[in-house]
Amino acid sequence: MSTFDSDKTGAFIRKPCADCHGTGELRIESENINENFEVEKQTVITVCSRCNGTGSVVPDAEKTAPAGLFPSLR
Repeated sequence: MSTFDSDKTGAFIRKPCADCHGTGELRIESENINENFEVEKQTVITVCSRCNGTGSVVPDAEKTAPAGLFPSLR
């Protein structure tokens, strides 16, 4: 471990995103029935909107951020 751990310094205190569990991606499982009545399973992967794909958020960011920056958290 280096002397300067960016996750522990005062300017870079972060916590894992609760929505994507630190991966930066949201996975949505779905099932569709095709024209032959067969079930097709799909996984849709998208960027997490809460952390913007970084996997971490600044603690209390939703309280200190400008209005509209975290609309899903208010």
